[in-house]
Amino acid sequence: MSAPLSPAIASASQPYEGLSRHDLIRACRAIQLSRRLDDREIMLKRQNRIFFQVSAAGHEAVQAAAGLAVRTGHDWVYPYYRDRALCLMHGVTAEQMLLQAVGAGSDPASGGRQMPSHWSSPDLNIVSASSPTGTQYLQAVGCAHASRYLNPAGNEVTLVCSGEGATSEGEFWEALSAACLDKLPVVFLVEDNGWAISVPVEKQTPGGDILPLAAGFPGLLRLEADGCDVIDSYRALRQAFQHCRAGQGPALVRANVIRPYSHSLSDDETQYKTKAQIEEDSRRDCAIRFPEFLLREGILDPHGLQLLFHEVEQEIQQATDRVLREPPPEPGSALRFLYSEKANPTSQDFDTEPQFSGDPRTMVDTINLTLAEEMTRDSRIIVFGEDVADCGYPENLDQVKGKGGVFKATLNLQRRFGPERCFNTPIAEAAIAGRAIGMATRGLKPVAEIQFFDYLWPAMMQIRDEMATLRWRSNNGFSCPLVLRVPIGGYLTGGAIYHSQCGEVLLTHIPGLRVAMPSSALDACGLLRTAVRCDDPVLFLEHKKLYREAYNRSPHPGPDYLIPFGKARIVKAGANLTLVTYGATVQKSLQGVLQVEQKFPEATVELIDLRTLAPYDWESIAASVTKTSRLLIVHEDVLSFGFGAEIAARVADELFDCLDAPVRRLAALDTWVGYSPSLEDEILPQTAGIAREIERLLRY
Repeated sequence: MSAPLSPAIASASQPYEGLSRHDLIRACRAIQLSRRLDDREIMLKRQNRIFFQVSAAGHEAVQAAAGLAVRTGHDWVYPYYRDRALCLMHGVTAEQMLLQAVGAGSDPASGGRQMPSHWSSPDLNIVSASSPTGTQYLQAVGCAHASRYLNPAGNEVTLVCSGEGATSEGEFWEALSAACLDKLPVVFLVEDNGWAISVPVEKQTPGGDILPLAAGFPGLLRLEADGCDVIDSYRALRQAFQHCRAGQGPALVRANVIRPYSHSLSDDETQYKTKAQIEEDSRRDCAIRFPEFLLREGILDPHGLQLLFHEVEQEIQQATDRVLREPPPEPGSALRFLYSEKANPTSQDFDTEPQFSGDPRTMVDTINLTLAEEMTRDSRIIVFGEDVADCGYPENLDQVKGKGGVFKATLNLQRRFGPERCFNTPIAEAAIAGRAIGMATRGLKPVAEIQFFDYLWPAMMQIRDEMATLRWRSNNGFSCPLVLRVPIGGYLTGGAIYHSQCGEVLLTHIPGLRVAMPSSALDACGLLRTAVRCDDPVLFLEHKKLYREAYNRSPHPGPDYLIPFGKARIVKAGANLTLVTYGATVQKSLQGVLQVEQKFPEATVELIDLRTLAPYDWESIAASVTKTSRLLIVHEDVLSFGFGAEIAARVADELFDCLDAPVRRLAALDTWVGYSPSLEDEILPQTAGIAREIERLLRY
């Protein structure tokens, strides 16, 4: 059964729900400071001294209450862009907020990289906010998961906030599902102002209220509060936090707030709100009502209230004067913190010699062994994804052989390391990626699996807008070093449209990601170990066709074998043509090369396996093309706008004088991989076609 809906009703036996005079005055100050900061930013925007503004107006009371419920430095907060008062209560200063508004290089939240109201503070456990609506929910689940793993006896709670519009996103529901499945200590705070920009809640949420829609989630405590009332909001949030701290599962709080200002200064609410609607909201405004309440209750007298207002204005004015003198980010700093400065996976630190032992292993067996070795070495490594565990019922492990992934890459990891370190997830790719980000932010090292590359797309918002940007947008305040393993590619026969596609170029186009794609068991071992040990998010693409090939097997190179990223492998030396490739087309290219060289003994081809695509080894390509004066690029992904186009353009730009022939590309046809074997053969690059292109270039 789901937990009952619990209204936030004030207790007569505990005045102000236990809040002290100091608490109430502190809340009042945060409300006023938040509102006056909004007003100051609006003025600065109209003076063209800042460049964007989005306000917290109308949300301040519930945010102040949340600030009273959260344990600063103990709990974790995933705010959204209206949570100004919450962050002020948590310890972010007015000056820090204004530094972000002016885009100063000294902005501690982002170094001038994020627009205003995107809060971030590692010291306060406020995780860097982003603009996409609802993506923070899944990361909060990962954060709470990490709390439980790192400190099982602790009582940390993760608070995650959004407006009601974000609850229409599928990731909100995936987060509720994951939190309830694992009874994670997450407080979901929905600040419902009734408008998703111009769309009213009745047109956004069936029934106009998110709480009844969440009634079916087992163990989810659902609470309602007047978000314009500090005390009523505190009542609900205190109960939610107590529920989570007691290990009873997550809580969902819907706080009914108002939005007296437009969505942002780019919006004009008078275009879609009536005068009566605007006036009705103004009657609930906490910036007016809460000071009046404190006067009525004798918490403050008029002089004390006036002094509080004066101090707020003085603080904002002094902060404004200072921040307007601050310089913008330094020229030349734009690329800093795209990647970690602590561990460089392209360096010699990640280049070790193999110490071979045992019989040759397949690529999939080598991946399995490498994961086991790394999990033994580092208890922070956690493996999860769809079907990766040996058994969904751990108590039955002694009665079953075990699944261990659809390709057996994770076989026996659950059996060996336990269900806390290797577990199944629901079929929800965004939830897998988002949870991994949250866990990595807390210092764990997730190695998550997306079962097929073809089903990566639901996770792309998390990958592109969150995973890849976190370090850069927080100015190195936060990061999420993790590995996302993704089986990829065709040539298996029968995979068809949804189990055979490539598309790696869509990942290499994203700054902040590392992308590896090994072609052999030896390379899979060294590159996977580097991926796990480096300090950046890595997309580790494993070609399904190569998992169990005989030709690419290798004895185990040892538990410390590493291959640096950005270092290609010269598969075969040559003098007359350079062939650059990666993945499954390495072997097909080698076969094509040998056929041509047998036919033309006087010609030799240099074959380069890139091994990693972001970064890729430009130095090896340039050195080879300078020597051979001819270049053919082969890849399994479609031809148009593919990875080969980037290499071809760069060669034309930087090595044009070295070329004796046009740069050629050979790739899949610009269509989907078909089911019929003959159709797949026609679509994907084959050895005969590669040999023809080699011969054509040599004859040029």
